[in-house]
Amino acid sequence: MTYRTILKPLFLVLIFSLLVLSCHKPSSDGDAKAEASQAGDEEILDFKQLIKKSKKFVADLDEVMRRDTLKAITTYSSTSYFLYRGQPMGYEYELTRKLADHLGVELEMIIAKDINDIFKMLIEGEGDIITYNLTVTNNRRQYVDFTLPLNFTHQVLVQKKPDNWRDMKIHEIENELVRNPLQMIDLPIYVRKNSSYTERLLNLQDELGGKIDINYVDGDLSTDEIIKKVSRGEIPYTIADFNIANINAAYYQNIDIKTPVGIMQQLAWSVRKTSPDLKKKVNDWLEVQRKETDFYVIYNKYFKNRRAFTTRVKSDLYSKEGSRISEYDELIKDAAKSINWDWRFLASLIYQESGFEPSEESWVGAEGLMQIMPETAKGYGFVNIKDPKTNLKAGIAHLTYLDTYWKEHIPDSLERVKFILASYNAGQNHVQDARRLAEKMGYNSQIWFDNVDKCLLLKSQKEYFNDEVVQYGYCRGEEPVSYVKEIMDRFRYYVEFIPDTKDAVTS
Repeated sequence: MTYRTILKPLFLVLIFSLLVLSCHKPSSDGDAKAEASQAGDEEILDFKQLIKKSKKFVADLDEVMRRDTLKAITTYSSTSYFLYRGQPMGYEYELTRKLADHLGVELEMIIAKDINDIFKMLIEGEGDIITYNLTVTNNRRQYVDFTLPLNFTHQVLVQKKPDNWRDMKIHEIENELVRNPLQMIDLPIYVRKNSSYTERLLNLQDELGGKIDINYVDGDLSTDEIIKKVSRGEIPYTIADFNIANINAAYYQNIDIKTPVGIMQQLAWSVRKTSPDLKKKVNDWLEVQRKETDFYVIYNKYFKNRRAFTTRVKSDLYSKEGSRISEYDELIKDAAKSINWDWRFLASLIYQESGFEPSEESWVGAEGLMQIMPETAKGYGFVNIKDPKTNLKAGIAHLTYLDTYWKEHIPDSLERVKFILASYNAGQNHVQDARRLAEKMGYNSQIWFDNVDKCLLLKSQKEYFNDEVVQYGYCRGEEPVSYVKEIMDRFRYYVEFIPDTKDAVTS
């Protein structure tokens, strides 16, 4: 059996703004200033060419509904989208998940590995919406439309405290830090090229009447990764939105984020100018969400809960820092080899069963990581199934049995694994009933999605569980149908976040 990838503070801001706000007149600081301005203009020039070449991708809400999938562009970061303890998480991810559910469509997360490309990806049609907290600027409004703001923040200077800051008095530390805006002249500040931080620094040069030494970092670095570089002393300064800087300061205690570099700004999502219906639908949804407690609970979860953030960042089960899914990865890898499955797929099943909790016990008595019934385990010669290793062996034995069983009925390995999953949850007899219903109703009994799964759902209705082709009666089909889908979806996330040298497929 082989297995390949199955699915691919606020007064400081006001004081500072009085110091730096001015009319934006052309600077006459010479060639060096002009070069910096030209570097900032590259975003405008690039997007003008992009729009011209792309002829404006016109897909709108109707296309989203037709394909039954919302394609949301975002990026990996400690707040937007990541994997932790086997579960996809993130502020943008959770909100986008809610939006997709509201629309009644599937969600596909499209990752901008280089954040500098995020608008390009949207305009060229790689996704329908950017669900990443973007600073709303007039420059950006030329190319894209913004939704209603999700929240507001201001930008701050991120700088490293003196190495011996814990032994220093507060005024001694302050004397070492940048607090006066004029100190930013000639200050080496590192930002991503097409970020709003670059735009803010270019404007600040005009306001201060002096050049800032703007340096560019790679676009594949998230803001929190750039902040980490400041903490480690790899770069001296960067600019960040306060909400991101503040939560990172909970972990990187040697950084200072108290110096503002701008006024309060809106953070929003973005759609193409050719997607007015999608924009209206999202705005209508946001209007309702902003009145709901859950909207703010999700924000606080990622930007206010400093203890949870610190716990995540320290964990090797956090995908931004490590490459592990659970504490039992090595056991899972060994177990997966015996059935030649991609270990990440087996991990997705185990998460669905127990959330990687070996002491988990269901209301019907299923136990352990793989929630195997004691009687079933005994049939395969395993008794102490509270032991994770033994539990895995028992679960694998049952999966092997199911694979052998379904080989006689479903020759295609990619389809067969779905029938194995459904049988692991509900038993192969109920799944066979669904196949017989599928044949009777004109569905393809060899295909799971949109065929046999629909018929398994029907087995909760009297008309169908009493049908002459149904031999095993009532089944609450929603559970196994959701079970299969959630495992398959989670596996996609695991493949995105956790690299593996071997991709396999069931055969």
